Amino acid sequence: MLPLQYRGIDRAELIDDFRLACTSRALDDRAITLQRQSRAYFEIAGAGHEALGLAMARSLRPGYDWLFPYYRDQALVLGLGVTPRDILLQAVGSSEDTSSGGRQMPAHWGSKALNIVSQSSCTGSQCLPAVGCAEASRYVLRRNLQGCVARGDELTYVSLGEGATSEGEFWESLNTACQLHLPIVYLVEDNGWAISVRASDQAPAPISDLVQGFRGLAVHKVDGTDYFACRSLAAAATAPVRAGEGPCLIHATVTRPYSHSSQDTQSKYRSSDDLAEEATRDPILRLERELTEAGVLTGAEAAEIRESVRALIAEIGREVLLARRPDPATVTDHVLALPAIPEPKLLSSLCSPTGGEGEDDPKLVCMGEAIRLVLFEQMRSDERIRVFGQDVADAGEDILALVQGKGGVFGTTHGLQREFGTARCYNAPLAEANIIGRGVGQAIRGLRPCAEIQFFDYIWPAMQQIQSEAATMRWRSEGRFSVPLVIRVAIGGYLTGGAIWHSQCGESIFTHIPGLIIVMPSRSSDAAGLLRTAFRCEDPVMFLEHKHLLRQKYARDALTPADYLIPIGKAATVRRGNDLTIVTWGATVQKSLEAAEQLGNDAVNVEVIDLRSLIPWDKEAVSSSVARTSRLLVVHEDVLTSGFGAEVAAWAGEACFGDLDAPISRVGATDTFVAYEPTLEQAILPQTQDIVAAARALLAY
Repeated sequence: MLPLQYRGIDRAELIDDFRLACTSRALDDRAITLQRQSRAYFEIAGAGHEALGLAMARSLRPGYDWLFPYYRDQALVLGLGVTPRDILLQAVGSSEDTSSGGRQMPAHWGSKALNIVSQSSCTGSQCLPAVGCAEASRYVLRRNLQGCVARGDELTYVSLGEGATSEGEFWESLNTACQLHLPIVYLVEDNGWAISVRASDQAPAPISDLVQGFRGLAVHKVDGTDYFACRSLAAAATAPVRAGEGPCLIHATVTRPYSHSSQDTQSKYRSSDDLAEEATRDPILRLERELTEAGVLTGAEAAEIRESVRALIAEIGREVLLARRPDPATVTDHVLALPAIPEPKLLSSLCSPTGGEGEDDPKLVCMGEAIRLVLFEQMRSDERIRVFGQDVADAGEDILALVQGKGGVFGTTHGLQREFGTARCYNAPLAEANIIGRGVGQAIRGLRPCAEIQFFDYIWPAMQQIQSEAATMRWRSEGRFSVPLVIRVAIGGYLTGGAIWHSQCGESIFTHIPGLIIVMPSRSSDAAGLLRTAFRCEDPVMFLEHKHLLRQKYARDALTPADYLIPIGKAATVRRGNDLTIVTWGATVQKSLEAAEQLGNDAVNVEVIDLRSLIPWDKEAVSSSVARTSRLLVVHEDVLTSGFGAEVAAWAGEACFGDLDAPISRVGATDTFVAYEPTLEQAILPQTQDIVAAARALLAY
């Protein structure tokens, strides 16, 4: 009689997992065949990781826990409920692929129903969003938030290879996971190779040794080719995490019997002896041997399972070749989903005049204060909003009643922590990728995180999270996941003494990234209206706050009412004219207005358009204006070469050519960095006289 259990596990479960292990290997083999036939276009295998993945799946709860797997986790996702057909549909790039509709490579897992978050290719970058996801679960659990679900014993799973542990974002994520005592399980699947780089060339010691200094991190080691050891450890390691005891890291040694991918040949850098020795540690052979020796399966039954699985996968492979292909007309679907917001009517009494009259009106608030007040307003109305970043909190809770409080280097978050508590306004480590990555994870869970980057000049460590994780999420998942994240960034110069690291513009770099919304208000009422709209967006918004404008009197307005929202992509015509159009944004709006006033002394009537939104931008406003003025000057603070003005000029050159009576001209900063000494800064950044000179040259045509 066959045993009902073996080593405490039901026989049926063991047979199911053996079948799934064989299924995973057969899927690898079929994908390799399809790729060699040019019917699939890339292949990356999960071979050697099957026992570990299936054992972990038994301790995870699909649709309950949250999962950030990596590309070797094929057996894991099979164990969680992804079907072989789903996997092969992805391999052939079918529109029926439920993870991305043919937009992503194979082995880039994603399932809304199973809480498998759409995966990017970047190694290690999933760790910070995973931490944000775990952070969100704790926050959501303590509040009844519409559209957000969390369970008391849920956990977040994130996996990566040993090579990816070299990435700084992995270490940043561990720092926060331990500091916040988060319910997160790290699985490091160590097959000894990062493509062709040995693990010994990556680090001075195994990862399980290197992380020992993280207080509060439970560290486990396991032979990932031993299914039963992995089953036991997975259960023992995840239970304390579910019970609220904090994060754990499992370091599992596995094998890599196949090359890194279809673009790699490992025999070029691994010896035949090495590969032969590794073959003796195949996890499927090991599981089969133990099951047959224990009488759970006979050799004939194991062979029949292998053969039936191969036949099934071959049949599915033939079927998916007939599956629908993506429609090329859909390539621009799911880049952004802008909220439908009607254009408001702003009473002129709300606006501050340019210069002189009305500047001392107590009803007027500067742009920085408008941002602060709108943050209060929006946080009062929506508990999903959390504000975080470096220095954004007021002070430690133990001394909060004794001090004035910081509230950001520009004061725009002052008082938020006092009113809403540290759970909703808090300081993050001095690590920009950490700030944005955690925001991505929170946004995926339905929160409305507001992450602050203190200075644009220091945004670059966060570029991976902004470009690869936040901006691509909607498109790469074919609309199944989105990242409603507001990224507030202090930007720009005209500071006198700001120098290279506190004065740069560089918005054009981000306008090149599909999936980002980018706004840059130039005055108080626009900042308020656009910030309210930003919190209603389902995609990441870069909200650029020009430092020079935060306290300027000429940028003040009366605070607009809470229902005053500005549509994304709608420009403002801030001065009417018929002789020349100036298109600008940010700090150069005021300089353009000053230039227009000077040109008015020459009886020249200049129209000034403040774009306000750069992505998307208001092409209709520009074309309509140029149709009347026949001349276009684009002015911006960023360097001239490849500044966003080049995009505006190129588009206008194509779309407005018939209306132009002169070449399109641009004014921008010199192609240098911003200097410290004031006269150098003035020479580098566009000044009013530069705009006047460029306008006169255009008018002379």
